[in-house]
Amino acid sequence: MTVSLPRTAALGVIAALALSACGAAPDNSTTTADGKNAATATSAADFGGLDALVKAAKKEGKLNAIALPRDWANYGALIDGFEKKYGIKIAVENPDGSSQDEINAVTSRKGQDRAPDVLDLGSSFALSAAQQGLLAPYKVASFADIPEGQKDAQARWYNDYGGYISIGCDAKRVKTCPTTFADLLKPQYKGQVALNGNPTKSGSAFGGVYAAALANGGSFDDIQPGLDFFAKLKKNGNYTPVESTPATVEKGETPISIDWDYLNAGYADEFKSKGVDWKVAVPTDGQFSQFYSQAINKDAPHPAAARLWQEYLYSAEGQNLWLKGYARPVLMTALEKAGTLDKTAAAKLPEVSGTPAFPTEDQQSKAKTVLGQGWAKAVSG
Repeated sequence: MTVSLPRTAALGVIAALALSACGAAPDNSTTTADGKNAATATSAADFGGLDALVKAAKKEGKLNAIALPRDWANYGALIDGFEKKYGIKIAVENPDGSSQDEINAVTSRKGQDRAPDVLDLGSSFALSAAQQGLLAPYKVASFADIPEGQKDAQARWYNDYGGYISIGCDAKRVKTCPTTFADLLKPQYKGQVALNGNPTKSGSAFGGVYAAALANGGSFDDIQPGLDFFAKLKKNGNYTPVESTPATVEKGETPISIDWDYLNAGYADEFKSKGVDWKVAVPTDGQFSQFYSQAINKDAPHPAAARLWQEYLYSAEGQNLWLKGYARPVLMTALEKAGTLDKTAAAKLPEVSGTPAFPTEDQQSKAKTVLGQGWAKAVSG
């Protein structure tokens, strides 16, 4: 991912929009000549093949997306590429929204033509959406190549791109940039340490607390030490509640930002011309890796376009575009084996050591509960 506004817009904004929405019920009964329905198709083959899916999607002519900043994970290039290839317009609402905002939009706009067709969710939020019965099962052509553990057995969601929690730092404003979570507690960083959002709503901030837990004696089963760490940061004055964005970085309001490595790497590229020397370090004491997940709204108003979008994202073209945004695509190993990986882009990824491990569904659900109960108290006052 490259430089991005955080996907953490206020839930009240979404709620207000939902209440004012008056769109007609969507016509999600796109069918083929032999009666196959896009809204229930579980694969392109199930709909009669990719050509049939393309034809139906072009007939719909539109795709509703939400919470996709153009400068997040190179989404601008992905959106432009899809529109150019298929002539289908992508409407992105609330690009700065959070994963929870996406789920709220699906539930509050059920039956409306303004409902999101597709979702890009933090992993724990994808699990929650599936548990709520909001997602449509659909296997992209490359589904078998997605590693086990990175996809739902029922194909209601599958991981798309990921990275590691990192510490970004404005080297012109901070004399010595921190490289570990232990460093962040030092008194010279007073009022400088920020997250990209609220961890109860934002996948990136959620990952930041998880990483802090691992750095302080916690585990995938125990995120409480992460809460305790931020409570300590708040108490000693180092934590700032200002949510890190490109604007706050440029203004010097958040000179130290805990965020995904692909976002921080994007900052480094974007702000060179603006005089910001942005350094990126993956902390060795809290190495946490996580993916975001793709999903289709079960009641998508443009079901064929929603499924075609997934096929595009999981093609070599789509996966390499994420890679160019410093994100690690879920099919990276498969692309390398097939000889279709963009090696130049891969060589630019932030360096890490070791094999990443990921929390299970149960561990993430437990962590979300703990955060929901304790985050506000940890950083209040």
